Amino acid sequence: MSRLAASFRLMAMAAPWSRRTDVVLADVVLAGTLAGLSFVPGIAHQGVDLADLPDLPLDAVGVLLILAQSLPLVMRRRWPAGCLAVVGGAFMAFQLLRYPTAFAALGLIVALYSVGAHLRRRSFTVAVVAVVAYVGLAVALHELGSPERPLDYTTFLLFLVACWATGVVVRERSAAEAERVRLAEAAVVAAERARIARELHDVVTHHVTAMVVQADAAQFLAGQPERVTTGLEAISETGRHALTDLRYLLGALDGTPDADGEGREPSVSRLPDLVARTRGAGQPVELVEDGQPGAMEKAAEVAAYRVVQEALTNAVKHAAGERTLVHVRHGEEWMEVEITTDGPSRPGLGRGGGRGLVGLRERVSVVGGELSAGVRSGGGFTVRARIPMGLR
Repeated sequence: MSRLAASFRLMAMAAPWSRRTDVVLADVVLAGTLAGLSFVPGIAHQGVDLADLPDLPLDAVGVLLILAQSLPLVMRRRWPAGCLAVVGGAFMAFQLLRYPTAFAALGLIVALYSVGAHLRRRSFTVAVVAVVAYVGLAVALHELGSPERPLDYTTFLLFLVACWATGVVVRERSAAEAERVRLAEAAVVAAERARIARELHDVVTHHVTAMVVQADAAQFLAGQPERVTTGLEAISETGRHALTDLRYLLGALDGTPDADGEGREPSVSRLPDLVARTRGAGQPVELVEDGQPGAMEKAAEVAAYRVVQEALTNAVKHAAGERTLVHVRHGEEWMEVEITTDGPSRPGLGRGGGRGLVGLRERVSVVGGELSAGVRSGGGFTVRARIPMGLR
């Protein structure tokens, strides 16, 4: 179990690095493809030609500008504004120098999308600078004699804005999804913390209450050494059970279960042991079971065990020495548990204000069951739970 947990932790640590490597590799392939296709006959001149002026022969400067319109895309996610500045500047120079249309000019579209998708700061400033630069390019091309009309330049500008806006939409959706995942993870963490709190409460309260009652009883047996010895042995046994249960619980949380905790998980089959330990603490408890135990979902089985444990803890705490009856009815679809404690009503019983009963109601409701607790009309206290059997 511990090796499996360690493996998952290593995988979780390695996953972000793997994703970053894949992203960088994809951008390298994209940049290399745009640059390479710019020199492939039949494809090289399938790009963006904003000037529509007579072409001049491609020279070394033109080759460098082609590379400048494509290779910077490798850094389009990390430095989107810088990538747009280089690619956009190379595109403008390429158009103004009247080089033949190059496939690498499509890098401008990718750079604009990347700014929208990955730039989180100073996006408005970058947008203003980009529009001003585009207007300057359009005016310069018009002065060079470009036959393009203002409507053509405006249409292409709207297309470039749409590329930017697409990136913004993708970024917002990604941020919303990340927030949804964060909230879901926070909810899972909160639920797990609540579960741990309930488990610790149930384990610690039950055992410590029994030890306190046994210790208090031992104080009044000074003249009966044998009964004092019996009481101390019961306290020692209860303490060992508490330590074993805590080791099991903590081991289950960190994925390293203690060897001594085998078989310590709460289950319906352990109810006789629970009743016997409570009886050993001095509480007269009787267990009555009707029907044959059937297969239960693990969470439902734990809930049933905790209901009995918490009810017995309250009996020991508030009605020490009073007769207590644990009645379990096993059905085909439901398991019913009723714990009745005799004696006069005590302050605080049945009000549901304690953490234990509140936690029990939550635990039982999670598995689709029902729980009620209250003072009996003739005195005493009753806890009832109806829990679905489910499937193991």
